Amino acid sequence: MKKIKYYYNTNTLRYEKLETPLRVKLLRVFGFVAAALVTAALISYLAFRFVGSPQERILQQQNRALRDNYKELEDTLESIQRQMRELEKRDNDVYRAIFEANPIPDSARARELEVKQEIAKVEKIKDYQLVGSITTTIFNLNSRIAAQRKSYDEVEELVKNKEELLARTPAIQPVSNKDLNRIASGYGYRIDPVYKTTKFHAGLDFSAPQGTPIYATADGTVSTSGNTGNGYGNHVIINHGYGYETLYGHMVRVKSRVGQAVKRGEVIGWVGSTGKSTGPHCHYEVHKNGEKIDPIYYFYNDLTPEQFDQILKKAAASNQSLD
Repeated sequence: MKKIKYYYNTNTLRYEKLETPLRVKLLRVFGFVAAALVTAALISYLAFRFVGSPQERILQQQNRALRDNYKELEDTLESIQRQMRELEKRDNDVYRAIFEANPIPDSARARELEVKQEIAKVEKIKDYQLVGSITTTIFNLNSRIAAQRKSYDEVEELVKNKEELLARTPAIQPVSNKDLNRIASGYGYRIDPVYKTTKFHAGLDFSAPQGTPIYATADGTVSTSGNTGNGYGNHVIINHGYGYETLYGHMVRVKSRVGQAVKRGEVIGWVGSTGKSTGPHCHYEVHKNGEKIDPIYYFYNDLTPEQFDQILKKAAASNQSLD
């Protein structure tokens, strides 16, 4: 039941019924609604500012989980990159070195600088950029893995051909030298026996009686045989493949012919003193990829470590060459 209010009218000197004007009622209603809206807005602001909505809290939890997962993924990628660098280094410095194969250039893989930039980029970027960066890093790793897989396939082929490679690598002395006293002059700058000036001597001189057999030091095919007027007199050049060639100079007589396949230890001629020579000897050279290198390091098949040390000292002596 609605409560009726009265008030005392001093003009009429009697109690009259209290009636609120419509304008006042509307103002009261408006004030109440306005106060309610302001209060609700303030409460909502404080709630969302310091408490957060349930959906927002869920999103925040998911975001934290994603950041943690991204950090783990970033650490995993960095670990994989370290492993890839180790594999690439081992491939170039160990596996390919064993088979004397050229290392893979950095251009075939991702360059080291680019790799470091990738890591730095992943460390500094914002969370929302991380997905794209990791995708790029993974693409980079896939490219490097593909290049490394190709390299290992090549190394596998080298392993298969290792027996042939060893057979075609110079590994013995060109003349019998059991007492190790036949090396008359070594590789390097020596006194020329004719001009008496210091000149570069590109091989080893093995002194021996004329007619001493000269042996092929590795399997190969004879590419030159005879006297070509180059100062070596009667000489033989054998192409062994894999970048190796050997030269045997100043023979009294040549046995092998151009195009002939020879085996290590096979007689290819006999010691003499033809060409620019001051006495019977075999001038022996080893060429690798067109470059003349010291033959002293290619006698590992018929020498003990002690004998190699002894012959190394003899070859290093500064003396006059025989050619």
